[in-house]
Amino acid sequence: MSTSLGVLPRELVSSGVDLTADGELCVQGVRVSELADAFGTPLLVYDEDEIRRRFAELAAVLEGARVTYASKAFSAIAMARIAAELGAWWDAASEGELEAALRGGVPGARVVLHGNNKSVGELDRAQTAGVGRIVVDALEDVERLVALGATGRPVWLRVVPGIEAHTHAYIRTGQIDTKFGLQLVDGSAERALRAARAAGLEVVGVHAHIGSQIFDLAPFRGLVEVLAGLRERWGLEEMSVGGGLGVPYVRSERAPSLQAWGAFLVEALRSLGVDPATAFVEPGRALVATAGLTVYRIGVVKRIPGVRTYVAVDGGMSDNPRPVLYGSGYEAVAAERLLAPHDTPMRVVGKHCESGDVLVDEALLPRDLAPGELLVTPVTGAYGYAMGSNYNRLPRPAVVMLRGGEPRLIVRRETLDDLFKAEVV
Repeated sequence: MSTSLGVLPRELVSSGVDLTADGELCVQGVRVSELADAFGTPLLVYDEDEIRRRFAELAAVLEGARVTYASKAFSAIAMARIAAELGAWWDAASEGELEAALRGGVPGARVVLHGNNKSVGELDRAQTAGVGRIVVDALEDVERLVALGATGRPVWLRVVPGIEAHTHAYIRTGQIDTKFGLQLVDGSAERALRAARAAGLEVVGVHAHIGSQIFDLAPFRGLVEVLAGLRERWGLEEMSVGGGLGVPYVRSERAPSLQAWGAFLVEALRSLGVDPATAFVEPGRALVATAGLTVYRIGVVKRIPGVRTYVAVDGGMSDNPRPVLYGSGYEAVAAERLLAPHDTPMRVVGKHCESGDVLVDEALLPRDLAPGELLVTPVTGAYGYAMGSNYNRLPRPAVVMLRGGEPRLIVRRETLDDLFKAEVV
């Protein structure tokens, strides 16, 4: 493996990404151009070996704490099969994410069902699937479970720990002003605990989540302290500290490794007398983000003298809405010539009918970049495909996974017929 990827920082891609002698990006030895020719563009490419490696590295430091994959990051059936094979749990926030787990072979007993507004239908499906843990997010969850005859069902109470993580406002979840969880400050959590126990539900644990894309480990210590105190006071067996560990998306960002995060949590648990084997962790982004990259083909290069250069690709906000939603930064590189100077600022945009359809606000790219070239944005394995849409009636892209140097299609590209199959005419 090359120690250098030309202009692309190695920390932004999987360990299976390399360069050919002539400077083309390849994944597990397969050229990006070969993948584009075989599967078309836009194309989301996952290094499956990287995902498996990250699961293993985290599990190795957790001292028995259970890894629960936060599937909202990427909930394809193929991803569920990986989790099933590795013995991981699966965190579902909807009936669809639960269904992905079951179709991928994750036993219902290793599924955690989340959600701030779980419907009766979702809870009923969780019942029939034998979901291992249902997270009570509101008193209404207790009432609906009782109505479904779910006595004896193991549940966790999701509480609001009052910890405000330093991340985007839209992905903070631990502060008091939130739609998630049961408040500690007004007694809501205590009332839900009493109601659940009185109804015959088996309250086995407490859960909290403080947000996503968090780079600072310190708030997790505060979270563990809150949960450990509740666990002891309420006489519970389990606690889940959620997820939220961030990953770098651009060369200027730094984040703790999964191993550092896991070791930090274990140390915090042990210092408070909590056996790590009674704890759960729920990473999503940190397991899959860097394992994925997106390949686009450039259609238009529009140079406006004295203003800027626009590079339009064949995807956009429909396959990666994070820049539009959160102002998230990304890098972009010319996939077939990473050894060439990337020294000219250009704005990478999609093909949607929106001025805000921007993928990379200011990418440094080759001065002579031209239509027909392939462009790659790394770190797109989380919350790209999962949050994608069909805006402007664009079919969603194909998804490919590579394992041992062999690419396989795990999600086919949508067709125009797919876009209209739900319409009644």
